[in-house]
Amino acid sequence: MLKKLCLLLIWIMVKTIPGQAQFVKEYKVTERKGFEVVYLNFSSYKSLTQLKRVISPDPVYIHGHLLKSNILPDFSHTIHDNFLDVKLVHKNVESDNLGKSITSKFFSDNTNFDHSWDVGLSSNYLYDLDFNLGVGKADFDLSQVPISQLKIKSASADVKIHYGTKVPNQVEMDTLLVTLNMGTVAVENTNFTNSRIVIIEVSYGKIDLNYSDGLASSSQVIAAVSGGSIHLKLPPDSNPVKIRMKKNPMCRTVFPKYLKSIDKETYVTRGYKPSDPKLLELILDVGVGSVTVE
Repeated sequence: MLKKLCLLLIWIMVKTIPGQAQFVKEYKVTERKGFEVVYLNFSSYKSLTQLKRVISPDPVYIHGHLLKSNILPDFSHTIHDNFLDVKLVHKNVESDNLGKSITSKFFSDNTNFDHSWDVGLSSNYLYDLDFNLGVGKADFDLSQVPISQLKIKSASADVKIHYGTKVPNQVEMDTLLVTLNMGTVAVENTNFTNSRIVIIEVSYGKIDLNYSDGLASSSQVIAAVSGGSIHLKLPPDSNPVKIRMKKNPMCRTVFPKYLKSIDKETYVTRGYKPSDPKLLELILDVGVGSVTVE
């Protein structure tokens, strides 16, 4: 009996010791009329962020697990000019007050993120998305979510964009923009984004673009890495593709034999036609590292 009592006291003491406590926060927008586009501005300084479609009549649902309760997000939404403007800002007040530099985050253990966010969007609305992730990791499943624009910025992150149910974007995306200081960007089924312009820039890290098939309409792509690598998987050779590779002496290139060189920096597929309405044009630029095309 005494042994059981001692174990009970120890368990109570452990539970009451301050530690990695998680605080759950939920935010939801229930307005469904008075707008044509949902603009979501999401900002978090260090987190694991996941985005996917949810079956709901509401345009935005956000579920968060926060490590520290004294750093609470600022959430707001308004309707104006046919826009539903939704904003969530999660700022590291403690870090700002102590004057910690961003370099301290680069060399920290980024496998254990302070916070996690699940962002749920509906199939019933058109979205313009703007994410500022600070330091973290992001997984965006864009299946069955109509998106007119997607911008992702981060100081240091691994960003994955994919289509889990293989359902492409049902509207034309004007711009897909991803910029990282450090990290990796992987876009699976890039043709599913239906994006007119794709810009991916990484200072130090890796870009992985996978085109499983041809395009519904033309697309211009810029992929640039200062130090690191680009891996590009092209659609079948019958699709019209033009690649312009900026030659750098510190960059190693591996290109498939089926690509035809039309000048020192430009390569095309067998199906290439300059006036093709489904032309995929790519500009690849690596300062130090490698480019692999297959």
